[in-house]
Amino acid sequence: MRWKLCTIRPLCTVADLNRQQRAKRLYTLTQQENMRLGIISALHEEQAGLVEAMGGAAKLIHGKREYWVGQLWEIDAVCVLSRIGKVAAAMTATTLVEKFGVTHILFTGVAGAGDKTIRVGDIVVAESLVQHDMDASPLFPRFEVPLTGQTHFQPDQQLSLRLSSAAHAFLECDFLETISETERQAFGLAQPRVHRGLIASGDQFVNDRQRIDALNGALPGLVAVEMEGAAVAQVCQELDVPFAVIRAVSDNANEDAAHDFMRFVKSVAAQYAFHITRRLCRHLVEAPLQSRSESAGM
Repeated sequence: MRWKLCTIRPLCTVADLNRQQRAKRLYTLTQQENMRLGIISALHEEQAGLVEAMGGAAKLIHGKREYWVGQLWEIDAVCVLSRIGKVAAAMTATTLVEKFGVTHILFTGVAGAGDKTIRVGDIVVAESLVQHDMDASPLFPRFEVPLTGQTHFQPDQQLSLRLSSAAHAFLECDFLETISETERQAFGLAQPRVHRGLIASGDQFVNDRQRIDALNGALPGLVAVEMEGAAVAQVCQELDVPFAVIRAVSDNANEDAAHDFMRFVKSVAAQYAFHITRRLCRHLVEAPLQSRSESAGM
């Protein structure tokens, strides 16, 4: 009988651990390689810092808009300013999908409070969206988008939950360091909260308390009013693209709505968007979203 000498090796060496980490990272990247996140804002100030943080950024101009393509915290991304209003937002969302091949869309920006319990500085993540100025009655019910049978459009649940989690983490961990005491005092930002609910969009800057009260009566569960989200929601629903909408509440949608609006956008909302998007992207790298077939158990 011949005996073969064997070298006893540790069960797991540093090299093994490094290989395992590389393999895990490769798996995560493989999971993410088909994801391209489109990020839309209506105003330049609402997206401040994101393009600067983008790795390998390249600017492409299409439809009189600048699309910045690159990577945000290891997520393939395209950033673009839609401009204000539903048509502008819908055109931008469609271009992101059809020309730039985005697989998911995030709309970030500001909104007016849709309920008296919502305060300036709070964060709203949409659970559903409606066009509050859509009224083709008596041919179709009020708020129903003609020939779709729908009044409300639902964002992607997975992406919205991740977005809510990122918003909560921002308020708990980053808020005090990110928003200066001067701005916190100026806008009365004591303890901002995250809300989820109905967002209403229309081609109107709502700054009338009677108007917001009427919308509250017609749209139960309303938490915010703005000018783009529901249009993006309809495009994404028709093109079968998962999306989410997040808004920083800039005003109470009353007669004082325009007061210091741009100051809030620059010094508060832009910081919210940057840090929440960063947390979202990092979480997506660590734990990729399930495909729709996986989440449905197929």
